[in-house]
Amino acid sequence: MAEKIKNIIFDLGGVVLDIDESITIHELQKKGINGQTLMHDPQFLAIDGKFERGIISAPTFRKQVKQLIGKENLSDPDFDFIWNSMLLDIPRERIQALEQIKEHYNIFLMSNTNEIHYDLYVRDLQLRFGYKQFDDLFDKSYFSFDVHLMKPDPLFFEYIIDNQGLKPKETLFIDDTKANIDVASQLGIHTYLIRRDELVRNLFENGILKKDVLIS
Repeated sequence: MAEKIKNIIFDLGGVVLDIDESITIHELQKKGINGQTLMHDPQFLAIDGKFERGIISAPTFRKQVKQLIGKENLSDPDFDFIWNSMLLDIPRERIQALEQIKEHYNIFLMSNTNEIHYDLYVRDLQLRFGYKQFDDLFDKSYFSFDVHLMKPDPLFFEYIIDNQGLKPKETLFIDDTKANIDVASQLGIHTYLIRRDELVRNLFENGILKKDVLIS
């Protein structure tokens, strides 16, 4: 099956870069906020969903969340620090692995993210690796806040497939969330559900997908 793959779509958080939401929860607790409860609050999830789809702007997101948690006086830099604290850096070996993989496949990035996180991602990419944007590393990158679609909405997958003229049977999607994997599979895209303790580079040898990697 691996030799049929021509295109690979990568998730960002948990695949290309590491994330740890517990850090943001801890930072919220330092401000007297129950971060665990907040992350499951339907009102917060509704606000966050709009922000991730680019329906509301960063200033509106900050204002609404500050009102929700009762911290209207929290400065924007402090808010962004807390919100971004879950994002760890991009390991150099993953960038090197992607560069090698790109020599053998068309590679794409598909991410549920927002503009506050995006600005930090790009700054890290520029300062540490010399890429001005993700489109310089990938053949094309797709962010939920930019295309106004979020995984696991099948329309997000169909948008990329149609936009790039890809054949699902020649495409592999790598993600760390089962709901996203399930939708991709239903559309005929090959999938690999990567664990948080797995490394992308270990799925490949000299940039080529290992034949013993069990993709569905």
